[in-house]
Amino acid sequence: MIKITEGNLTFSFPAGCQAIKYDTWPFYCNQFQPVASGSKAVDILCVKGDVSWLIEIKDCRQHPRTNPSDIADELAIKVRDTLAGLAAAAKAASDADHRKLAQHALKNCRWRVVLHLEQLATKSRLQPKAINCATVLQKLKSRKKLKAIDAHPMICDQNTIPDYIPWTVR
Repeated sequence: MIKITEGNLTFSFPAGCQAIKYDTWPFYCNQFQPVASGSKAVDILCVKGDVSWLIEIKDCRQHPRTNPSDIADELAIKVRDTLAGLAAAAKAASDADHRKLAQHALKNCRWRVVLHLEQLATKSRLQPKAINCATVLQKLKSRKKLKAIDAHPMICDQNTIPDYIPWTVR
């Protein structure tokens, strides 16, 4: 079992998953980011079978967003930059295990993008959450965002993780 903590959330990945906190990965921080200045990264990379998962975590309970409308753009940029970083890592990462993980992730036939979004409930019955997940999801599915990478990106929280996602969150 692999456990990765991001803020107040702990992600647990079962046996058979290779998971790593990508945005703190030494190759990304020390080799790729200085070359591609301004690059961004998703929080977690998980490889299970023939699926590579790119997981971005936003806990708005601790850090409320001032402009929730830009979350789709932010995620699309992070996914793009992460894929570029993985391509570089597959060839040039100095850590052999990380290089192999990047190669495995890139070799997989399927990419899945997940936005794990925790929010506080609002007092409004018409809009019970500050960020409208349906609107964000629609933007992510558009041709200009993630459609070429994952035509069916997901947004979930601790209470709405589908059964087919291979991890749990507490």
